Amino acid sequence: MKATIWHNPACGTSRKTLAILENLSRVEVRVIEYLKTPPSAEKLAQLYRDAGITPQQGLRLRGTDAAERGLPDADDATVLAAMVADPILIERPLVETEKGVRLCRPQDIVLEIL
Repeated sequence: MKATIWHNPACGTSRKTLAILENLSRVEVRVIEYLKTPPSAEKLAQLYRDAGITPQQGLRLRGTDAAERGLPDADDATVLAAMVADPILIERPLVETEKGVRLCRPQDIVLEIL
């Protein structure tokens, strides 16, 4: 099985999720440090759609100015554009496998798609 994780190495939950993936021998892991290589608005929209959540639900509020910018109440296109321009606004980690996509908070949620 292949898994892609949009990862922030400074995030404990992201590191724990990556460790779960790496400890399973049947999983081939692709790591994307999204702060260095942010996904496109189209890719983010697809990830959130496949995860069954809205861009607003994928918005990182803690440690960002998202609330001050009115992003929790903004339309999808505005939220996605803000995330692409400032990827710290993307809540992490997102994991994609052939079984689906999950925002892995807490990290054990990744087991649903393995």
